Amino acid sequence: MQFNGKAPQLPAKTVGTSQYFQALDNFFQVFAVKPGERLLMLVDPLLDPAVIQAIQGLCQSRGAAFNLYMAPHTRLASVPDEVKPLIASAQFVVSTWFCSIEDPFNVAQRKAGQRWVKITYFRDLDLLHSAQARFPVDLVGEIIRATEKRFPRHQDFELQFTDARGSDLRIPYTAAMRDAMFAGNRWRGKMKADEPGCYVHYLPTHGPNFWDSTAMKNDTHAEIAIDGVLYPQGAIGFDQAFSEDIAVVFKDRFVTEVRGKSREAVLLREMLIGGKLIEGGGCGFNPQAPRHHIYPAGSNAPGALHFGIDLAKPSDWIRRHMPDWEEPPVHQDLVILDATVKAGEHTLIDQGFLCALRDPEVVRAASFYGDPVSLLEAADLD
Repeated sequence: MQFNGKAPQLPAKTVGTSQYFQALDNFFQVFAVKPGERLLMLVDPLLDPAVIQAIQGLCQSRGAAFNLYMAPHTRLASVPDEVKPLIASAQFVVSTWFCSIEDPFNVAQRKAGQRWVKITYFRDLDLLHSAQARFPVDLVGEIIRATEKRFPRHQDFELQFTDARGSDLRIPYTAAMRDAMFAGNRWRGKMKADEPGCYVHYLPTHGPNFWDSTAMKNDTHAEIAIDGVLYPQGAIGFDQAFSEDIAVVFKDRFVTEVRGKSREAVLLREMLIGGKLIEGGGCGFNPQAPRHHIYPAGSNAPGALHFGIDLAKPSDWIRRHMPDWEEPPVHQDLVILDATVKAGEHTLIDQGFLCALRDPEVVRAASFYGDPVSLLEAADLD
């Protein structure tokens, strides 16, 4: 005899319209276009045209100018010279391009006040019907702020990532690094593109990172003694969890060794040796994001982590298996879904559970939108 005690999904005719308008409201809040502005979309041919039309329609409704530039793909390592004048003339940029965040030209534009939305996770308009799209954008911000408060202030500390497989990666944080890392709009929980110099993701789920070049004042070549080992459960492009515990060893943020005998270990060894860590613990913060969906850059569920590595040379394996991947074949994201993370003596994540989800401020904020437990802890940690 078999049992099925799972509650049936509510019919769309009963809840669909209400849920869709929740998602639409988030969309309108994040894309805070102002009358008279010039908005530029940097896109690629594989983006759902309906996404372009949605943003174009928003601009028309608000009296903003809309411009579009389509590149052959998203994987541009830097902004082409011919596009720079277009970017410089815009107040608001919406982009699918990989080079959006770290290209020095784009960084300079944001320092001058330009506002950016990266739409890596909004490539299909049907996503507006998903649970993660309708999760309150302000509540995502509350969860991020509660996490930021757990990082020690006005002192040096160590950021440590561990798990049951043996991971132990440590990042030395100075007080100055902390101030630089957490000054941006994302770590202040500002998820809407409504303040000068902002950079946000939509759908509002991805990141921010626990460490990246922001902590080094955007010096992508800065030296830092990030040492230790990670035992990732998977990586982008692999369709199964790893069959063995594969050790990826770091010294001064560079991959020096990959230990393991499986096919996955051999591929990672060829791919990662000599690569440089550029994202140390990109964390998910949307409790309604699917936990085990890690493409294209890691899971966005709370407490799920990705570790971005820039490779020493392009990976032919990535080219073969992901020819249309949104990121270039010189990058790989390792994924850990069950890590414990500590900043000094403060626990940020406990075996994959983001501790901020139970902070009183977060629970109180969630209660305005519905049942806090249902909203915040529906994610499957198995």
